[in-house]
Amino acid sequence: MKRVYVLMIAALLLTGLVNVAGIAETAVSVLDIDPGVQVIGVGGAGTALAQGAETLYYNSAGLSALSGISFSSFYASYLGSASYSSLALTFQNWGLGILLFNVSGIAGYNAGGEPTDALAYSNNALLLGFGINPKDLSFIPALPIDFSLGARIKYLSVTNGTVSGSGFSFDLAYRMTFSDVRIGPISLSDMALGVTANNLFGGVNYAAHGESMAMSLRVGGAVKVANVILLTSDLDLAGGFHFGVAYSPIKTLVIRAGMLTQAGGMSITLGMGLNIQGFILDYAYITHPTLSGTHRVSLSIDFSGLDLTGFGRSLRRFLP
Repeated sequence: MKRVYVLMIAALLLTGLVNVAGIAETAVSVLDIDPGVQVIGVGGAGTALAQGAETLYYNSAGLSALSGISFSSFYASYLGSASYSSLALTFQNWGLGILLFNVSGIAGYNAGGEPTDALAYSNNALLLGFGINPKDLSFIPALPIDFSLGARIKYLSVTNGTVSGSGFSFDLAYRMTFSDVRIGPISLSDMALGVTANNLFGGVNYAAHGESMAMSLRVGGAVKVANVILLTSDLDLAGGFHFGVAYSPIKTLVIRAGMLTQAGGMSITLGMGLNIQGFILDYAYITHPTLSGTHRVSLSIDFSGLDLTGFGRSLRRFLP
């Protein structure tokens, strides 16, 4: 069984997106891998952003800034046998999501080193988030700053061969926005600051032992320049740094690039997104310091901007 655990630690680290600090003392889970595709395209710097269903993954306070209903899904494959995927549904103030990391066909061995039946590993999480802006509450007087608060509870389920465990953890989040400004001919808009405190308490319990989940604090900032270029960055106080740029030359197209640093080295990310009448297709590529890179794909639906008639017209342009 130790062999299986070592294999899964390696599989998680192969993503290049895991903070390895404290791996010997705390649980390693799917929650340690930066999720999504849009945010990964900008280096995983999503703490200050409030854009679509991926907001649930990075800052629950941003859920208060969403309008309408959004759905998002993504998929990635590692080493040809491990899969990482998710589903998320958000609407103003609330978000619900599931993260799935699964591996099958792992070679098993007994204490004598003899082969046994193939084993499977799964590490899945269910997320429920809530965000609120005090100005939306009638009993709160007008405040001099515009901010929102958020909370998120996460349920984790782990199956490692014949051993299984589960547990909860809890996060808090803060997001503050600023008024648009101009510096000469250049406009600065959508300025925001975000802070998240993850795994404030909780852990994973097995039949024979328990594992805590490492607490982390993450700070991020974002700004849109000239209404076409988004700059965003995150600092994880455990040691990681994330930075990204998104360029939108037209309303339906976004081109992304970013970088992130972790204890294992630096990774570069590239991505793009296409919005066709509320149907959003996204792609991201993440390099690894020493191994081959990983591709991610995503399908999202923005129901507030959904135009089925317009989508049909757009689709006919690409069909014979």
